[in-house]
Amino acid sequence: MVKKPHVEYVCSECGHTALKWLGRCPDCGSWGTLEERAPRPAAGSRSGGSAGPAGAALTPTSPAKPMSRISPTASSSVATGIGELDRVLGSGIVPGSVVLLAGEPGVGKSTLLLEVAARWARQPDADGKKPRTALYVTAEESAGQVRLRAERTGAVEESLYLAAESDLDTIFGHVEQVRPSLLIVDSVQTMQAGGVDGVAGGVAQSRAVTAALTSLAKTSGIPVLLVGHVTKDGNVAGPRVLEHLVDVVLSFEGDRHSSLRMLRGMKNRFGATDEVGCFEQTSDGIREVPDPSGLFLSHRGSTPDGSAVTVAMDGVRPMLAEVQSLAVTTPAKNPRRVVTGLDANRVPMVLAVLAARVGLPTQDKDVYVATVGGVRIGEPATDLAVALATVSTIRRTALPERTVAIGEVGLAGELRRVPNLARRLAEAARLGYRAAVVPAGALDGERRPEGIAVREAATLAEAITAAGLAPKGEKKK
Repeated sequence: MVKKPHVEYVCSECGHTALKWLGRCPDCGSWGTLEERAPRPAAGSRSGGSAGPAGAALTPTSPAKPMSRISPTASSSVATGIGELDRVLGSGIVPGSVVLLAGEPGVGKSTLLLEVAARWARQPDADGKKPRTALYVTAEESAGQVRLRAERTGAVEESLYLAAESDLDTIFGHVEQVRPSLLIVDSVQTMQAGGVDGVAGGVAQSRAVTAALTSLAKTSGIPVLLVGHVTKDGNVAGPRVLEHLVDVVLSFEGDRHSSLRMLRGMKNRFGATDEVGCFEQTSDGIREVPDPSGLFLSHRGSTPDGSAVTVAMDGVRPMLAEVQSLAVTTPAKNPRRVVTGLDANRVPMVLAVLAARVGLPTQDKDVYVATVGGVRIGEPATDLAVALATVSTIRRTALPERTVAIGEVGLAGELRRVPNLARRLAEAARLGYRAAVVPAGALDGERRPEGIAVREAATLAEAITAAGLAPKGEKKK
């Protein structure tokens, strides 16, 4: 009787190994991810268990070197020509690296990478004699569709090559013919590898395509940019192993009702992941925004009542944003609290603190609070701006011009410190703001920025007085 060879089943999501096939992985809980695989023999032994030449160690093609002898310039980054992208990547793209750009449909992933390819093709190569070559491979559109978009965005370049292919082997043939210095694949879920079971976009196909393109990048030194789809909850579609295979994972985000686009680093082997790049979607394509604060402020001659400016941190980047509040008296027993662009749980809390600790009548008013420009802020440092904007609209008194409010409001009516306050104030001073209302003691031990007057307040009531919103009969403290 012939004994059936032993096999094992490995989960493509988490790597869990089982001795028999299961519909659901017992480790990560994913369905349909266990795949059959022959077990690897132990090192130094034959399949029968005895030692011999078959288990001898292989001579490595590249011997190990002391780390001190490895040149640090071997993987120096190269600028892409788009400053906001280089900021998120860490100063540029590293030769031989694989970058996965994920985002919702229609956010502008293909337009951004087409602009990257065009600017790459405009720059000279290392010798400075001829432009660098870029190969853009698309499987979601025809070559004519990409050509029309390139004509509209001004991305038509002689050294930018375009191929509409979905077969991985054919793509490798294009790479051999063109020999590009940058390869862009749009998208990894639409490519198909020969000899691998499954449909394009499935677990096996996505993993095989990503692994093959990663191997191409490492062996040839060609940087590869991949477009990835996302699920409805915002995660990268496909097996989790895709994010482990690539070097950099970027998330391209944006509200469909706003032209603002944010590029965030989710994983970066060559730099930090707290940098954020800002772009604007226009009729002519994607335009980088080096100074996004202007998009989040209303351009009025005078400051209206119900408006306050704060400084939010997105990663390590400070950005000024305007918060507007409108309070309307209502006969309803349950007044409305409508929030746009801010934490919907914190705004009602701030309104309750205003009513209980300051005595501001908010219980009989519908309150609408929103940010300007479509920016979304989730940190508590905007609490003080929400409170001052609400006081301003109820008392029909505008805040002094060129004043920012930064601070977290506690349930006892106290103001709490926020991180990176000195950096926030420096950004406000750079944009011409001359006064700031902040929590008391928040700058202890830090250098005070020049050109901006800092007014400290321990409680919310003191902050209202410091901002000039106290009733006329009340003296300033």
